[in-house]
Amino acid sequence: LSKMLKNDRENYEKFFKAFGRQLKFGIYSGYGMNKDTLQDLLLFSSSYEKKLVTLAEYVSRMKDGQDKIYFASGDSIEQIELLPQVESVTKHGYEVLYLTEDIDEFAVQMLFNYSEKEFLNVCRDDLDLSTDEEKESLREENEKAKDLFAFIRESIGADVKEVRFTNSLDKHPVCLASEGMLSYNMQKTLDRMPGNEDGMMKAELVLEINLNHPITQKLKNMFENEEMHERLKAYSKILYANARLISGLNIENAAEFGSLVSDILTEA
Repeated sequence: LSKMLKNDRENYEKFFKAFGRQLKFGIYSGYGMNKDTLQDLLLFSSSYEKKLVTLAEYVSRMKDGQDKIYFASGDSIEQIELLPQVESVTKHGYEVLYLTEDIDEFAVQMLFNYSEKEFLNVCRDDLDLSTDEEKESLREENEKAKDLFAFIRESIGADVKEVRFTNSLDKHPVCLASEGMLSYNMQKTLDRMPGNEDGMMKAELVLEINLNHPITQKLKNMFENEEMHERLKAYSKILYANARLISGLNIENAAEFGSLVSDILTEA
């Protein structure tokens, strides 16, 4: 297979589309015992020219000082490309691997690293592309907004572990991040498997609000005005629903979401 990959890329890609899933299962099911043999045979879709790439090809193009292999998971390339974090990472000039099969993220976690470069899901809460000065400013802003975050979290009334500002987004107002090793895409896969019908294994979700988006000042103003708290509750629910939809997750109460959007659109 290594020779085919090197000497006949076109036919290898056809082979991989048919049997690549089995190679990934070979890494995951063996608890990483076979990763040294199989990792160089893997192909992933990539933001680089929208082609299938090997891990070696990804590493060969990494920017100076880059110590992570960035990836994002989703149901399709089109859905992944809409993720706010992907837009931000690619705008910083980093290549992103697109993981579209349910086995992909489990296999990548079993690999843990490649060529001494750790894998990082761009939708993890520890994605950080900021300068030291930006980090300090963000910490200060998050500290000052603790009461606002508590209000938003209570308004959402959902399984969100934390609400906070981020400066890692570009034009999007909000995004969902996951804390810990279990991402929300991994949870979707586990939820379809026998034994997790009760949702015992759940991703820890974080609602991140773009500090540099105009919506942030609007949220602050509404929180400072007690008469606007009901409106702030509506905004909080809409922003959370928006973050879930962009991430490829369902919203639990579509009727309420539709009503809230209609109310906002008809505001004077």
